Amino acid sequence: MNRLHTARSYPGMGSGGVSGSIPYSQLTVGVVRETSPNERRVAITPQNVALLLKKGFDRVVIEKGAGELAQFPDQQYESAGATLVSKDMVLKESDILLKVRAPSLEDGGEIEKMKEGATLISFLYATQNPELVKKLAEKNINAFAMDWIPRITRAQVFDALSSMANIAGYKAVLEASNHFGRFLTGQTTAAGKVPPCKMLVIGAGVAGLSAIATARRMGAIVRGFDTRPVVREQVQSLGADFIEVEIEEEGSGGGGYAKEMSKEFIEAEMKLFMEQCKEVDIVITTALIPGKPAPKLITEEMVAAMKPGSVVVDLAAEMGGNCAVTKPGELTRYKDVTIIGYTDLPSRLPTQSSTLYSNNVTKFLLSISTEEKQFGINLEDEVVRGAIVTHQGEALPRAAPPAPPPSPTISPQATATKHVEAKAPEKEKPLALTPFQKTSREVATVGAGLGAALALGKFTSPMLMSSVSTFALAGLIGYRVVWGVVPALHSPLMSVTNAISGMVGIGGLFIMGGGLIPETLPQLLGAGSVLLAFVNVGGGFVITKRMLDMFKRPTDPPEYPWLYAIPGLLFGGGYIAAASTGMAGLVQAGYLASSVLCVGSLSGLASQATARQGNILGILGVSTGILASLMAVGFPPAILAQFVGVAGIGTIAGALIGRRITPTDLPQTVAALHSVVGLAAVLTSIGSVMADIAHISTLHMVTAYMGVLIGGITFTGSIVAFMKLAGKMKSRPVRLPGKHLINTTLLGANVATMGAFVTMAPGAPAIAAACLAGNTVLSFMKGYTTTAAIGGADMPVVITVLNAYSGFALVAEGFMLDNPLLTTVGALIGVSGSILSYIMCVAMNRSLTNVLFGGISAPEPTQAKIEGTITKATAEDTAEALAGAENVIIVVGYGMAVAKAQYAISEMTRTLRNKGVNVLVLEMDEINDDFKETDVTLVIGANDTVNPIALEPNSPIAGMPVLHAWKSKQVVVMKRGMASGYADVPNPMFYMPGTKMLFGDAKDSCDAIMRALEDQDRKFDI
Repeated sequence: MNRLHTARSYPGMGSGGVSGSIPYSQLTVGVVRETSPNERRVAITPQNVALLLKKGFDRVVIEKGAGELAQFPDQQYESAGATLVSKDMVLKESDILLKVRAPSLEDGGEIEKMKEGATLISFLYATQNPELVKKLAEKNINAFAMDWIPRITRAQVFDALSSMANIAGYKAVLEASNHFGRFLTGQTTAAGKVPPCKMLVIGAGVAGLSAIATARRMGAIVRGFDTRPVVREQVQSLGADFIEVEIEEEGSGGGGYAKEMSKEFIEAEMKLFMEQCKEVDIVITTALIPGKPAPKLITEEMVAAMKPGSVVVDLAAEMGGNCAVTKPGELTRYKDVTIIGYTDLPSRLPTQSSTLYSNNVTKFLLSISTEEKQFGINLEDEVVRGAIVTHQGEALPRAAPPAPPPSPTISPQATATKHVEAKAPEKEKPLALTPFQKTSREVATVGAGLGAALALGKFTSPMLMSSVSTFALAGLIGYRVVWGVVPALHSPLMSVTNAISGMVGIGGLFIMGGGLIPETLPQLLGAGSVLLAFVNVGGGFVITKRMLDMFKRPTDPPEYPWLYAIPGLLFGGGYIAAASTGMAGLVQAGYLASSVLCVGSLSGLASQATARQGNILGILGVSTGILASLMAVGFPPAILAQFVGVAGIGTIAGALIGRRITPTDLPQTVAALHSVVGLAAVLTSIGSVMADIAHISTLHMVTAYMGVLIGGITFTGSIVAFMKLAGKMKSRPVRLPGKHLINTTLLGANVATMGAFVTMAPGAPAIAAACLAGNTVLSFMKGYTTTAAIGGADMPVVITVLNAYSGFALVAEGFMLDNPLLTTVGALIGVSGSILSYIMCVAMNRSLTNVLFGGISAPEPTQAKIEGTITKATAEDTAEALAGAENVIIVVGYGMAVAKAQYAISEMTRTLRNKGVNVLVLEMDEINDDFKETDVTLVIGANDTVNPIALEPNSPIAGMPVLHAWKSKQVVVMKRGMASGYADVPNPMFYMPGTKMLFGDAKDSCDAIMRALEDQDRKFDI
């Protein structure tokens, strides 16, 4: 007996109109290869084969080669669990047959070979194919037409017509462009101006809107027409002009389609189309009326009136066409106009169209029955009743379509305005760059660079040019290196570059002196600079190691970092031994080795596999640079002992700070160490000037002044960033009255003191000291005013900018001392920090200018009103919700890494997947559309990235990309408490009815959930 043969239930259905349900486990789903001419699509993809089997269907049988033309080979289907058989076997064994095109009618065709009483889901176009409907009824096949899916909100995920129309509209523009003799976009070239293509799209349904969007992206001027006024805003929102006739008549029909219009309206419409055909270059028609042949909108006279070389694409060709000269399925020419009547446009993008259709048909199949893992036809369901064509041997009349939306009320004034707009002259659209313009700009950039190099060579000294060359080459290397760093390693990259920037203390070596203790102010400043620099070096590398350890897994292979001490000791010992017999080029060799190791350090941070090696190479690079610098200055034993004491104290202090801070303090500690680098740069620059003011060069004075300016901004700016991240200062922006005027005044004062310093300071220590002191105070103030005005959410970007500043402070010091090592390392850090700042701004949907300067005339942020109450959850509640879900998304943040919960999450994910739960673990991705279908979203250690306030235009974090976790059916948030994130903005999601808060350490909570899941399994086993 056939497994899908059910008791007759229509008309006069019993049991509430539901046919007898059958478990999925007793049913076979089949898919055959499409045989219609030029059809390349397949009804199901391997991904959805696996989904159906997971849902409990007994088998999915696929005809061999069914997906080849759609680029889904048989191996993929077998890997997904499908059974590959012959076509006859599929038709014979399938209880449910999925197809794209209707089955063949001829004797011995697909319908005759299908199992009696089976279910068919396919495009059928029943109204135009009464013979097909008759044959299906005679075979007692329950047939569903994907083209009859009602146009209602609930059925959008099943709407295959819209999916295919979207592809058809896109492909129509590509086909038109392929046969059109010009660019779609306008261009201005050396050979003359090319006007943009003008396109008319008739019908603003899914296909029409897709065509409009595609054409606008390609630069065409687009006009859209539709009889339904409700689509006006959709057309205009895509950048097209909406044209209409002067007769007011509502054109909305049932199910979201247009209806037939009155004779007067059609006459006015034809007149409008004739005028448009004379002007435009491409016409795309999409008009259809359900159950009837496509209306003729473009007559032979209109085609004849079009300019030679014009193109008409008729998307209604399969239903007879909107153009009078269209030949369905063919490309023809009529009086120098190309007419494209292809009926297989979706099939010309077979992989994409098969994927979308498979999603539609699979979700529809799973929705037919309201019972869990049962198949039964419920004719009281409006989607099922709307799509069914034949049922238990009878052809059913089509259900009435949904009522059209109410007509909008249009005032006479609005109507008059509308007519004026229609007659208004067409605005010139901005033109895209032509290849010539693009190349011209590139050539201009290269020419400007060469000209700048020539000017520098002519008007500066060889010493300066040597430093500029070093800076340019090192900057280029830094630019290339940082783009390869994965986002997860951006924080360790900042930390290691901060540690390397501790080489700012090398400048202090050149002004240290006295004996065991400094004897003059410049010597004291030099010693202070070295002390601060080594605090930064020791702490920076320890913090980088701790950050990288957060990513370490128990299964990782053993590491032997101590082995790197061997080449370090060999180089150091050999270097000292060689120096004892004469320096020769040893200093330059040491600088070269240090520079290469620092480049290797930054390159190593590009991936998890080499990140720890990168940190060790950074340590070797800094050590080598310091050793070479000591050889360059040639300290006597007493000063060398002073250096060892100062450097040792700084290194130990920094290492202790790096080891003792908690994981939650790592980001702000990096910011604090930035301040140390800035202050060291200030001390070195002042000390180098004051040590020999009588014989100082202009270049030395300018670079020393810039070192103080950049170092001072870095110092106070980093302290503010540290305090905001550490919660010692409110994260909200400090809105100083007239902040832009204040910053401009401070910068002007910097310029004024610099002028006085350069012109009056040589030979006058008092003036030099006064100018440098003034510059220091002004730069400290500017660092505060600039950084305090930035919100806590943007502090990660601020830290990267300050990191770049510290690099440029090293560059200034390198120019000042003519030291190629400082110039090289400073350029690496400055350029890499700048690029990293840009990358982070793009990721956070921020403008670097607005982050640094708080925006020009930015709106005052508004504080959202938080309503609702907190609902607490337990580990047992969470485990029960997770185990009972079909789809789970786990959103992780920095707090997860801090708690070292990644291993517990991995184990929990594996356990849930073994239970058949679909689990996605994400940090930040474009998955917002998936949340609506997610049963449970587990948020672990994330705050600002799931804050819906970011969607509010004037909120402090407006515009930041966020995950829409609150759209899930249920959200469980793991947090230690109710503290806000770095942005210091409350999160309304925590108070929503569908959200529960699981307070405690993330790792402990995950372990508790795992125990609860295991307890559930034991109960089940009993």
